[in-house]
Amino acid sequence: MTDAQVHLMTNHLPLILPIIGVLVLIIALIIQSNVSRRIGYFLIALGGLYTIPAFFSGEGAEHIVEELGRSHDLIHEHEEIAETFAYLSYLLSVLALIALYMSWKKKTMERILMPIVLIVALALSYLAFETGRSGGKISHPEVLKD
Repeated sequence: MTDAQVHLMTNHLPLILPIIGVLVLIIALIIQSNVSRRIGYFLIALGGLYTIPAFFSGEGAEHIVEELGRSHDLIHEHEEIAETFAYLSYLLSVLALIALYMSWKKKTMERILMPIVLIVALALSYLAFETGRSGGKISHPEVLKD
């Protein structure tokens, strides 16, 4: 299996899981559910875990698609946005795991972490959109129209 194939197979979950995690956390706030908060934290942390194979297969995928004649400028744009996304995703995953642990142990610190995780996850959701859009431009010319 090539890096391009690994990248294509793994790049969607890191983008969508934090967004789903944000929605679950917002619902958890509304219905005041500890279980829903923990699920939201878990989904966000899982998104960071799935970022690892997508991130590390990106360099190999870059070389393959450049050989296919894809635009180096579009690839570079995607690489820069994806790198920022990956590092923020890793940071957010650690925060979400800490918040999950605090929630599980019923520590008051979790109440402080919850809004931080939510705000960082919202920022990451925007970066997820930009990362996906810039990646889509590489192989989907119809996306270039926006």
